[in-house]
Amino acid sequence: MTQTVHLSVRALVEYAYSSGDINVGFRSTVPLTEGTRMHRQIQNGYGEQDAKEVYLSAEIAYENLTFAIDGRCDGLLQSENGMMIDEIKSFSGRLPSLMEETYPVHWAQAQCYAYIVAKDRELESIQVQLTYAHVEADEIHRFVRTMTFAELEKFINDTVASYYPYASIKSRHAARRDASIKLLNFPFPSYRSGQRKLAASVYQTIADHRKLFAKAPTGTGKTMSTLFPAVKAFGEGLLQKLFYLTARTTTRTAAEEALEMLRDGGLHLHSVTLTAKEKVCFKDETRCTPEYCEYAEGYYDRVNGALLDMLSEETRMTREVIERYARKHRVCPFEFSLDAAYAADAVICDYNYIFDPRVNLKRLFEEQKRQTALLVDEAHNLVDRAREMYSAELRKSDFLELQRASKISRPLVYQSAKAVNQYFIALRKTMNDQADATKLDLPEQLVDHLELLVSAAERQLAAGDSDELLADVYFGCQHFLRIAKLYDERYVTYAELERSDVRLKLFCLAPSHLLRQYAKGYRAQILFSATLSPLPYFMDMLGGDAETDYSVAIPSPFAPEQLEVRIERLSTRYQDRERTMDRVAGLLHDMACRHQGNILVFFPSYAYMNGVHERYMEQGNEDKGVRTLIQTSNMSEEERASFLASFAAGNQGTLVGFAVMGGIFSEGIDLVGDRLTGVAIVGVGLPQVGTERNIIKQYFDRQEKNGFEYAYVFPGMNKVLQAGGRLIRSESDRGTLLLIDDRYAQPQYARLLPPEWRHSLSHDSTPL
Repeated sequence: MTQTVHLSVRALVEYAYSSGDINVGFRSTVPLTEGTRMHRQIQNGYGEQDAKEVYLSAEIAYENLTFAIDGRCDGLLQSENGMMIDEIKSFSGRLPSLMEETYPVHWAQAQCYAYIVAKDRELESIQVQLTYAHVEADEIHRFVRTMTFAELEKFINDTVASYYPYASIKSRHAARRDASIKLLNFPFPSYRSGQRKLAASVYQTIADHRKLFAKAPTGTGKTMSTLFPAVKAFGEGLLQKLFYLTARTTTRTAAEEALEMLRDGGLHLHSVTLTAKEKVCFKDETRCTPEYCEYAEGYYDRVNGALLDMLSEETRMTREVIERYARKHRVCPFEFSLDAAYAADAVICDYNYIFDPRVNLKRLFEEQKRQTALLVDEAHNLVDRAREMYSAELRKSDFLELQRASKISRPLVYQSAKAVNQYFIALRKTMNDQADATKLDLPEQLVDHLELLVSAAERQLAAGDSDELLADVYFGCQHFLRIAKLYDERYVTYAELERSDVRLKLFCLAPSHLLRQYAKGYRAQILFSATLSPLPYFMDMLGGDAETDYSVAIPSPFAPEQLEVRIERLSTRYQDRERTMDRVAGLLHDMACRHQGNILVFFPSYAYMNGVHERYMEQGNEDKGVRTLIQTSNMSEEERASFLASFAAGNQGTLVGFAVMGGIFSEGIDLVGDRLTGVAIVGVGLPQVGTERNIIKQYFDRQEKNGFEYAYVFPGMNKVLQAGGRLIRSESDRGTLLLIDDRYAQPQYARLLPPEWRHSLSHDSTPL
């Protein structure tokens, strides 16, 4: 039976006609809003008989497959010489001056549309026009070809033939995948308490095209409870792709292991894990130019062969697998992993590949999104990560340095950088050396200066200038301009003095609307965490809608007797820390003496942790068989692994590890059984008082919400819940949790503690 392959014209031609090198030192990119403006400007000049944004589709049979291609051509025009296809491309940088300098992919896209129109209307020939629009110069260059239907028919058949090997592999794989899913069983003998409810909620959310907020405590088996129903949705034809989005390497590993467990049960599914460019780059420096990197040179000439090879032989495409095939085919491992991600069924990656305007996967078309689910793990982390993604900052010192470096060799860059530097000098004079940040409106004058600098820098970079400072400033300015276009009442601009430097930031206060915008079009979103509490706060901050979105709260699967919770009423507020530090050290000393096993102690900051650790060590615990480890702020991956490995089952005596809340050891790690039997949490985790936290507080106060809770209490207590969640990880775990702070007895904080903690309070603790 003939199978149908649905794909867009753009996807077809990009696969078949992309060629040449990677060169990310400079790309002539245009912001979406500017590109749209230029498109409309050109289309508004069309005649009365002309049509714009014309949907076109066709079916082309080849071998055992039928290719259903579709897309929208920018213009279908009536010219003196007959009908004409117009394909518009917005440009920034140097415009092509000769037809030979235009891009084969652009011609191919226009010719696909020309074939469809010529076939539908039985035309013997048709004109094909490429229109290049230069955004800054407001110039337009047009190139026209006249092509016969016979030429176009040969072109489309050659194009489909080029795509066929890839489509054939994907078609055979999809049939095998769906058949394996039909027979796939849940990989454990039975569901844990609450696990079936979570899995059913995930499946229903995908079926209903909705968004789900799921609070699922530690031990629920969240990774499998979300992945298994999502995989099952493939078999029912509801999905063709899923993204498992994480904030940490540890949770990425958990997703890989869960998929591997499903493969052991018979699943046949392509998955790709994306790793940061800096980590997978084969070169000493991550300079993606053909002159420096042999893996960038000719990348697009070799990548299709590399993909066909890997997709034919592998299903689990981890970092190690990606690197092996990248070396074999001499392609950039990072770009190769991105190309593999577009081909894979499941992609395990960081949040930013979906939500960050700088690096999100822009080649996912609307039709693909409608068949894609987003599984957002540890979703509580997305609030601050989103603020970071949608904010941008600049420093005066960068522009002064660029100005000095460009005085002789780059006159346009010099003048533009000087104008930006002069803006910062004038701004600094208005700040009067005040300690508090200066709040501003959107700096329109600075935006104008930056646009001129970006234009000048583009000319240099396009001409082959490889200066690292120039490139860094260029991309920083591009991001600032991109964020400036998103700027609205949910932003604030502030400036701070840092010795002789000035830092200016466009700070996103409420990212929910932008998270909604970047996730728009996907079939379903499942946002889950053990600490998605309080749920109304996270729904508010993560773009939820109480009217239409689903939510579920799963109770803890563990028995109350597995956990003993004690509260010590002692002030750890910043102003009291020096006074109570000895008493905190004494409480930890007593816990270490009474509790044989492995203990983790969490603090709200490195400074506080180091102060208590110093006093703790003065009490001579090492002489009593107690070993001590301490987290440092710049630990390497090897040092992190060594720290965790020290928490081994069967350790003799007592091991006490000092760590910070919100750090690498307080989330996403599993120390099951005797590997961890005690946790102490010092303080309530409130973020340090500072400029941004106070600005957030003031903003939500103006929104008639509790600004202190939004800026400090909720983020702080989330760190507490994550740190405490390291303790009980399985049905056989037993442990003691010590909470040191008098605020745990106050209703504002006590109500945020999980029910299982409140139920497990020992009788000699402070009642809640």
